[in-house]
Amino acid sequence: MSVSLSVRGVTVSYSAPGGGVLSALGPVTFHLEAGTFVCLVGQSGGGKSTLIRVMAGLQSPERGQVLLGDTPLTQPSSRIGLMFQDANLMPWRTVLDNIALPLELAGVPKARRHDLARALLPRLGLDEFALAYPGELSGGMAQRAALGRVLIQNPEVLLLDEPFGALDALTREQISEDLLRVWSQAHPTVLMVTHDIHEAVRLADRVLVMYRRPGYIVADIPVTLPRPRHLSDTYSAAFGQIAENVRTAIEQS
Repeated sequence: MSVSLSVRGVTVSYSAPGGGVLSALGPVTFHLEAGTFVCLVGQSGGGKSTLIRVMAGLQSPERGQVLLGDTPLTQPSSRIGLMFQDANLMPWRTVLDNIALPLELAGVPKARRHDLARALLPRLGLDEFALAYPGELSGGMAQRAALGRVLIQNPEVLLLDEPFGALDALTREQISEDLLRVWSQAHPTVLMVTHDIHEAVRLADRVLVMYRRPGYIVADIPVTLPRPRHLSDTYSAAFGQIAENVRTAIEQS
């Protein structure tokens, strides 16, 4: 199940040190079709994380609006799942209980939430780590658990803010494969912030390029590669051309 998400004329400003106003975003306008996977790239400091917070309903824009389907988003919604770079697992809870946490907060009985969490473990490559604690996990396993904590809510939209940025290249590739597999099964609408051009092209249907400040969309590049995709696709000429188009758009922003 998925739903479209639209950003219309969103602007955000902050008070600058010493007085004045710092324009962080805007105006930003784009539309995510239901069930599509879109990556957002751009140079550091362009307001990508601020945009994610606005799209998640965690921060109100100065002007403009975000639409979840046809409904204006004015606060966080259970229909939207959010994941950041840090796993932020609770160290005193097992993997199973960390993944089940959102259901516990929603009042779901323990047996039911544990059943749902266990059903997710094989999809995340964690079926042997249900009773492990975060301190016993590698960075990749911790991120898989954090992803499970989001997925257990069956969100219609996934907003991912550099979720694999702290991982080594090989682990990052493995988890992005996991993410693609999970997305292909449920097809939530996804917006993922990444600084890795090849990762963006390998995962996405479209790549949005953001100007550095104030952030706004300067390029919307379609990724016409067929699905399902594999790591070997990165060596094709078509892949290389799309990646070069993205790189050029970033360099010119």
